[in-house]
Amino acid sequence: MYEYKVVSFRESLIGDALDGDKLEKTLNKQAEDGWALKAVTAADVKGRIGPGAVEGLLLTFERPRQG
Repeated sequence: MYEYKVVSFRESLIGDALDGDKLEKTLNKQAEDGWALKAVTAADVKGRIGPGAVEGLLLTFERPRQG
């Protein structure tokens, strides 16, 4: 049995480049908690300000269910 977690990763896209260091830190933080990256999906991710969405990533993680 597995459990899943979805994390949205959005950046203000300057020159169409995502911040690789920030993405790496996000991946490593999830790995510390036992999560393994299962899938990466490009998506429109709602921003914190205003009704619009920005391009971003949905990171899906998987780990064995505990307990």
